[in-house]
Amino acid sequence: MKMLVFGFGYTASHISSLLRRKGYEVVATVRTRAKADDLDQAGVKARVYSSDHADAQILEDIRSSDAILISVPPNEHGDPVLRSFAGQIAQVQNLRWLGYLSTVGVYGDHAGNWVDEKTPTTTENGRLRDRITAEKEWLALGAHVFRLSGIYGPGRNQLVQLAAGTARRIVKPNQVFNRIHVADIASVIEASLTKSRPGGIYNVTDNEPAPPQVVVEFAARLCGLAPPPEIPFESAELSPMARSFYSHNRRVRNDFIREELGVTLSYPSYREGLAALRAEGEGPSGQVRPE
Repeated sequence: MKMLVFGFGYTASHISSLLRRKGYEVVATVRTRAKADDLDQAGVKARVYSSDHADAQILEDIRSSDAILISVPPNEHGDPVLRSFAGQIAQVQNLRWLGYLSTVGVYGDHAGNWVDEKTPTTTENGRLRDRITAEKEWLALGAHVFRLSGIYGPGRNQLVQLAAGTARRIVKPNQVFNRIHVADIASVIEASLTKSRPGGIYNVTDNEPAPPQVVVEFAARLCGLAPPPEIPFESAELSPMARSFYSHNRRVRNDFIREELGVTLSYPSYREGLAALRAEGEGPSGQVRPE
């Protein structure tokens, strides 16, 4: 099978790696020719697609693909892939699967209560309103929508932050977040490709929402370190986007990926995920100490 991936960032690159090992041909779009050349050398066919340029081969890739995955966020002008290629994608005769990577942020704030795929989407955040609109437009084309929680994995986790001295233990009472290891995201996409349900919506998240400061404490224990000092949320220096994450407090269910797609998460909580990353050498140098 051939998959065309729009947007080859952190998550899409891990999905691509798994699918290539499974025998898929992967073609990916990137924003610069230099990045395309790098991917070509690594064995991934790459096309340049940006706001001011699109390689001519992309149209042929759309027509010849069995599956298309969109990993490009919307902007103030809407979804860029829809603007450029919605008509062509809708006309593909042999397309077996269409997927869109979204975010659990579309549920808005639920004061720490549980949400699932049937919970209505709602938010006052303009960026997330754009995401909700993009979801609806992709669903109208028959896409599968995957709502991802906080993504972590190799090179992107609290262990790396501890090594860099940037880990912070920010405390907001009763605040919890779900997370998902990037390898488990890839497993969900692989499972969906074999159990396609056009128009399906899936929460791609771990089993255990947890306070962010607890996760940092666990990472520090894995490294044999004292955790960073607690910082009250009210006095924490945060970017506007980071602060907006804390305005949404919810627990996200993942029943559909387990029951419908048959996915068993390799990392059902942050504990398994961080322990595995530490065992692989992530975090401050020194002896790896099991939890």
